[in-house]
Amino acid sequence: MIKLSDYVAQFISSLGVDTVFAVSGGASLHLIHSMDACSQIKLVCTHHEQSAAMAADGYARAKGSIGVAVSTSGPGATNLITGICCSFYDSVPVLYITGQVSTFRGVGDTKVRQIGFQETPTVDICRPITKYVVGISDPMRIRYELEKAVALMSSGRPGPAVIDIPDNLQREVINEDELVRFDGLPKRPSQFPAVIEVKAGILAAIAKASRPVVIAGWGVHVAGMEKEFREFVEMLNTPVALTWAAADLLPESHPLNIGRFGTHGMRHANFSVQNADLIISLGSRLDTKATGSPINTFARAAKKIMIDIDPTELAKFKSFGLNLDVLVQADLREFFCAFSGVELCRAACQSSDWLAHINQWREEFNGIDSSIRNSNDVGVNPYKLMRQLSEIVPQDATVMVDTGCSIAWSMQAWQFRGRQRLFHDFNNTAMGWSLPAAIGAWFANGSTGPLVCVVGDGSFMMNLQELATIKHHAVPIKIILINNGGYAMIRQTQDQWLGSCYVASSNEGLSFPDFEVLSKSFGLSYTLADSDTMLFTAIRGALETRGAVLCEVRVPQSARVIPQVKFGRPNEDMEPLLPRKLFDENMLIDRI
Repeated sequence: MIKLSDYVAQFISSLGVDTVFAVSGGASLHLIHSMDACSQIKLVCTHHEQSAAMAADGYARAKGSIGVAVSTSGPGATNLITGICCSFYDSVPVLYITGQVSTFRGVGDTKVRQIGFQETPTVDICRPITKYVVGISDPMRIRYELEKAVALMSSGRPGPAVIDIPDNLQREVINEDELVRFDGLPKRPSQFPAVIEVKAGILAAIAKASRPVVIAGWGVHVAGMEKEFREFVEMLNTPVALTWAAADLLPESHPLNIGRFGTHGMRHANFSVQNADLIISLGSRLDTKATGSPINTFARAAKKIMIDIDPTELAKFKSFGLNLDVLVQADLREFFCAFSGVELCRAACQSSDWLAHINQWREEFNGIDSSIRNSNDVGVNPYKLMRQLSEIVPQDATVMVDTGCSIAWSMQAWQFRGRQRLFHDFNNTAMGWSLPAAIGAWFANGSTGPLVCVVGDGSFMMNLQELATIKHHAVPIKIILINNGGYAMIRQTQDQWLGSCYVASSNEGLSFPDFEVLSKSFGLSYTLADSDTMLFTAIRGALETRGAVLCEVRVPQSARVIPQVKFGRPNEDMEPLLPRKLFDENMLIDRI
């Protein structure tokens, strides 16, 4: 016999999860106490449920396994939602367990808004943003629901699940031998051809292409196919364009790595993708950040082959007028297994001329954009910051980057080396994600490598209470705080569309604390760089200091993401616009 909440804790431990993130509450106390009592689980209490959700999300990403967060009912559960969305949109398997009011205090069929204190319909709210959500009404089905949730979270395209457990059922004593078991998931037939059916056609398309590009997405990491992916592209000798989520798949020095592409990517990478005659997309859903808008302007002269595990992602393009020539629903493990090295070498593209052309674009366009990025304004050039940070941070570092200009500057300037891993909540892009996610990453990997958090001042304010969690658990995080006086990405949008009127994005509408005083009040060390000449010393000092450090880097408020695509233009035509003559001379396909 065992108390239900103890059974839940033991089940979680059996999954190999050694850390649970939580905020206490009246409807989750039994769960919280059971987690704490389980010797194989470390209970980490954050100061906001949003942070608990994001820490569990960061834990799952960094560890490559399941994360777990626990909250109480009502506002505790609803505070998880932003973190749940981060997990859902990025295919991260996180189990969110919420307390609920006792069954005898529930609304039931009364049609009133609420009966129990802090009662909220968590299941209904979370249904659109989870792979599975269920409210427990029968304690004897707890095993079934936990097993089903884990099976669904980890199968096909991964994602989060929510299990809502009423307070009185958490306290129930149950007989483990009598619990209902889950029998497993049925195999669903695919509406798209299998890899084996299109294999010959893919090889033929590769052999025929003169300007091929392989696109790699987050799915390569999700499938754990990093090594197989590298072998695949090296055998094909084909240029590789990386999405943000796959930016760390190849080191910057790799001869096939042409960089990150998309609306906030690199100009030469966009020219390469847009002028290609063959696109092979592996594990990327090809969202609008990758394709640009309108979607049908994407790689419009290329034969397009897409391999993805999610059939709905494959089917969506008909609605947007983009024709993809070959759609394959497959796990990348299955895809890479289908091709032998001999077959790939025979089909390999003689791409030396194409790679030389891309490298010519790289040199010319980077020179143009770099000259525009240079500013006489007082402060640190953010591109120099990212370049220098990537060079100083060790090759085994884990880097968590927040949204806005922080991630855009990173994607355009970071020079990946060795085993550096860079994480971001790539699709939800929630302000404030990086700090709690970094806490989660630390508990996932411990001392396996340095931990760096890159965050803008606006995003930092969203979850700065977690500095107390960092101090409490002695997490040796190095926080690179980019202080540009507000929301630079929003200001850039206001430049484009609203006459540079910086409402709600600058110091006119936002106030910020003295970050040195703030860091010391939480017991963190502090360093400052407010000019390019101070940058190396400040970063090096932060990395060499024991324990947690806040390194404030003051960037001009005028600093912008250069280049970027303005809505309505195809991805090859980034702002600042190239002179029309130069643009036309470099286009290999018809210009729009």
